[in-house]
Parts: sequence; structure tokens; C-alpha cells
Amino acid sequence: MRHLLAVLAVLAVSACAAPTPPRSAAPSPTPTGPAVLPEPSGAHPVGTTVLHLEDTSRPDPWDLDAETRELKVTLWYPTRQRDGERAPYMTPRESELFLKGSRITGVPYDALSRTRTNAVEDAEPAGRNLPLVVLSPGFTKPLSTLTSLAEDLASRGYVVAGIDHTHESYATTLADGRVAECLACDSDADPGFGAGVVQVRAADVSFVLDQLPSRWDGAGLIDRSRIAMAGQSIGGASSVAVMVKDSRVRAGIDMDGTTYARIPEGGFSRPFMFIGSPEHVPGGRDTTWERDWKLLTGWKRWIVIQSFTDLPVLAGALGIGPAGPELAAARAAELTRTYVAAFLDQHLKAERQPLLDKPSARYPEVAHCAPGGGACL
Repeated sequence: MRHLLAVLAVLAVSACAAPTPPRSAAPSPTPTGPAVLPEPSGAHPVGTTVLHLEDTSRPDPWDLDAETRELKVTLWYPTRQRDGERAPYMTPRESELFLKGSRITGVPYDALSRTRTNAVEDAEPAGRNLPLVVLSPGFTKPLSTLTSLAEDLASRGYVVAGIDHTHESYATTLADGRVAECLACDSDADPGFGAGVVQVRAADVSFVLDQLPSRWDGAGLIDRSRIAMAGQSIGGASSVAVMVKDSRVRAGIDMDGTTYARIPEGGFSRPFMFIGSPEHVPGGRDTTWERDWKLLTGWKRWIVIQSFTDLPVLAGALGIGPAGPELAAARAAELTRTYVAAFLDQHLKAERQPLLDKPSARYPEVAHCAPGGGACL
């Protein structure tokens, strides 16, 4: 149990943009073998492909020698193709840099490159008038740590565009095979760092939305009037920054991210949901959600769940052992996927979701919060 908590403290959920220096984790010497992501719950097989985009209108904010901003975008989408090569979770080099950066030892550095995904690589997209969801990961984390959520949404009939924000994670493989490391990690203690990161990510997201129609053959399947964004930690905080600046994004989810972009004093009426860890409740240490809650004038929810990323699923492959009282990995994934999908179904597909209105006996681990109204229920 101590091993698990040490690793989750390093990896899983952080409310701040810039994590404190991670503690060294000491995994068990007996990893369980390759991790296997939960199967998607929707009706459609899932395909995936990677785009490499270059924004020539701005320099890279972290690499002073780069005159353009390079981005890696991973797309997940419905397909009719059930057979084919499954997409890699990480490359061996990405796995090595992620584990080293996270100070996880005791397992082969390529361990996460053997994680089994469900999406067929470069499968032909299928469907029409599909809503689009943009995903943004936490600081230092590659986009791949949100793969289970992305695959599930695609199986439910969404196109998902996940962005690796170059130099903001331990490893991002670029178009020419170079692996960009975390240059932003050298600045994470600077004043105003979080506010700067969310503005960089807002520009990244708007650029990707501009480029998709011309750069992806399947873009014609997307209904561009139905776009939402979700992210974890600083990726969730970036959802606010994006929505303030880009009216194309109709709804947003912040999964456990301290918010930095200021909402206009007149309020913000587009649908928004905060999903926090058990430590992220009204009256807690982070006051930004309560500040912003008052300015959210449209549909809004604040719920509490224990996990948001693939990291609990990866615990066995890292030799961490059973989670004790922590949620089982599969259940944690189910909760996150269920509530994110319910929000998107309601606001992008106009399908009423009573699950979002009050606590559910089916999901007793999830609490609903109302700031100013007492404890979360």
C-alpha cells in the first residue's frame, strides 16, 4: 500500500500546474506483466492515428531556438475495422523518459511501451456528424495517460483529438523522430508559470482546431458545431482558458486542475463541469474553483471521483501491488469514463443525463458538491 501511495503521489492526480519535486517510489520487484487497458464500453470499434502539426505563426515558448511550435496530435474515432495492429501506448524511449522523470525504479524502462491498447492503428474512420472532444494531459504527463478515456469516448461515437503539448511532458516524439523532453520543467517554480502554461495550451488548441479540416482525411466526419474540451490537472485548467478565448468550444471539463485563466466578471454561460479528487472539495486548500464557480452562470456541476488517468491501470505493470482501500483500477476507469461521457452526451448530443443531477446508488463512490451548501453528498 505504501508503494502505491508513493507512486500515485508522483503520478496520478495533481491540482497544481507545476508539481512539487516527486518523491522516489520503490516498486515491488514483482511486476505483474504488461498492463491492459479496459475495453471501451461503446458500440463502435476504435481507430487511431497521429498527426504532426507545425504552427509557423509563433515560436516555441519553451525552446528559444525553435522558431515554430511543433505539436503531436493523436486522434481516436469510430471505425468499422475490428482487426488490425493495436496502436502503441508509448515508445520504449517515451516510457524510459517518463519513468525516469517520475522517479519510478525497479522495472525495465520500456515497461509502459508494452501496455496493450484497444484502438486499431490507422483504421479507416466511420460515421457522420460526429462531435469532437479535445483532450489535454497534466503537466509532465504524456497524452497517452488519457488513452483509456479517449478510446471509450471514440467507441461511443466521438472523435477525440488529444494534444501532446511539446516540452511540457517528459517525452513527446516529433515528426522527424526526435524526442522532445520537458524544457518547461526548468521553469515550473517561476511566478505566473501556471497562467502562462494555460495560455500556451489555449493557443495550441485553437491551432489544432484550425488545422484539422485540412490535415486529417477523416475531418469531414466531424460536426464542428459540437466541440468540447476536457483535461487533467493543468490540462483541465486549460479548458477554461480555451473556452474564454475560443467560442468554438461549447462545453468543458476540468479534472482536478487549479484554474488560472480568469473568467470575465460578467460570467460565463457555456456548460462546465469540475471533477475533483477527494482532496478537491469546497472549502479545501485550492480556492480557485469556488472563485470560478460564482462566475459560471450556465449549466454547471462539481463532483468528486478518485482517479482520472490510466495510472491506476498501469500500477501492476510497475510492480506496485494491490491498491488496498483505493479504488480498483477498472472501477476507477469506469467512473471517470461514465461521468465524462454523460456530460458530453448531454451537452453535445442533447441526451438528458439524470446521472449528473444527484448522487447515484450505482456509483456510490462519486460525490456531488454544491459550494456554499455544506458537505459534498
